[in-house]
Amino acid sequence: MGKEIWLFIDSGHCPPAFNMALDEALLDWHSEGKIPPAIRFYGWDPATLSIGYFQRVEKEIDLDAVKKYGLGFVRRPTGGRAVLHEHELTYSVIVSEAHPDMPKTVTEAYRVISEGLVRGFRELGLEAYFAVPRTEKEREALKHPHTSVCFDTPSWYELVVEGRKVAGSAQTRQKGVILQHGSILLDLDEDKLFSLFKYSNDIVRERMKRAFKNKAVAINEIRSDPVTYDEAKKAFKKGFEEGLGIRLEPYSLTKEQLTYTQELAKTRYEAVEWNFKR
Repeated sequence: MGKEIWLFIDSGHCPPAFNMALDEALLDWHSEGKIPPAIRFYGWDPATLSIGYFQRVEKEIDLDAVKKYGLGFVRRPTGGRAVLHEHELTYSVIVSEAHPDMPKTVTEAYRVISEGLVRGFRELGLEAYFAVPRTEKEREALKHPHTSVCFDTPSWYELVVEGRKVAGSAQTRQKGVILQHGSILLDLDEDKLFSLFKYSNDIVRERMKRAFKNKAVAINEIRSDPVTYDEAKKAFKKGFEEGLGIRLEPYSLTKEQLTYTQELAKTRYEAVEWNFKR
């Protein structure tokens, strides 16, 4: 019996509103039975700060710094903390909650989907593994993140290499469909990242930055040969195929699908009400 075929959408580097709109559109189309499950790879143009659905901009984000660096800004439909999308490969997975291989709980579905990431890291010669909170203190920390930064926050089945987080992911379930998307860091400008958030004072900022170095790492910090965006795409495409036991078939949006996505980007993800009113 042949492997199940999922769509593979390589949409390149796109504006922030379009990126979030396309992830939502794929969820809609899958819920309506118009497309099979899908995996999408993409980048960001311009580099962008995305924030989680529940984050409060005025309390957490330094918008002057975002503007100074010429970054895009968008609120994701998923939860979690803020992410600087710059030197990375971003992925999204769209699959029905009713899919026979998808566990019912968020954490277990996250583990199954992220097996594709584990295999991708191994393709790049990195031994990634799942870190599970073991103590009550670690589990309690999940409920009360200390900072606004995604890669500074622990979560169930975190993907780590050499003890440090290498991929940050978030998940939402809507209309009977799971959307999981996340960042695979190739390189990271920590000074820029930590300038984008509000802190009570500079001492706190520097302490958070020093602690961050022990918690997160980009691929090219721990690999002797730097990985390019295209090499990462190849490795993680193979990783998802092996990890999920599927075959990925390249797919391009139709004219109608592109128009729908562009309209959704304009009306929702570019809107002040969506991005700032929380």
